[in-house]
Amino acid sequence: MAGITTFSTSSSSSCLRYSSSSGAATTLSLSSNKPFILPMRLSTPKFTPLRHKFTKILSFTSNDIKVGASIEVDGAPWKVLEFLHVKPGKGAAFVRTKIRNYVTGSTVEKTFRAGISMSEADVAKETKQYTYKEGAQFVFMDLTTYEEIRLNDSDVGDKKKWLKEGMDCIMHFWKGKCIDFELPITVKMKVIQTDPGLKGDTAQGGSKPATVDTGATVSVPLFINTGDDILVDTRTGNYMGREK
Repeated sequence: MAGITTFSTSSSSSCLRYSSSSGAATTLSLSSNKPFILPMRLSTPKFTPLRHKFTKILSFTSNDIKVGASIEVDGAPWKVLEFLHVKPGKGAAFVRTKIRNYVTGSTVEKTFRAGISMSEADVAKETKQYTYKEGAQFVFMDLTTYEEIRLNDSDVGDKKKWLKEGMDCIMHFWKGKCIDFELPITVKMKVIQTDPGLKGDTAQGGSKPATVDTGATVSVPLFINTGDDILVDTRTGNYMGREK
């Protein structure tokens, strides 16, 4: 750091006297008609080079396959239901999969060589609410635009066993068409008919069939009674517990 400098002026003469922290004194003459400019040491700003940011594009390969992934095979969208990476002692590694066609609903087993490039199916997901059933059609609504989407009974399939009015579902779209939808994993159902429970049934650990308000049948513990609210896993149809 440079030494500290002090300045003093004399009114009787055009002189500027200054002394530095080192103790030296210097007298400068000033001209009355010309401004006096002391030289200044300027700090040079550090120059930071610009860095261009590029979006990194990652390719999708068979090694990225996982349950629930959407892939495009032979121009159609498929959902991965099961997969297994296999590395045999001899020969090339491969991925064995079980996939379901979003459009036709058919399920097949297919094997892919490990590491090959694949195309992810451009499947968009949007939340819609199931509002009501009209004839053989199930009507879903976008709560923002109030646009309706109608699915036929064949499109809904077994999911109708757990579908209740006012339920939010995740709709899958491919090329502008709804090709599938997801139910909430856990739903509350009301038991409308089952054999009456008996005292001590909880300890026995048995089960019995119960009909819920959507018409589906669920295997429930013996202590469940008509009118009880229960929780059901929509993926398996299994009883999960009693709603408190």
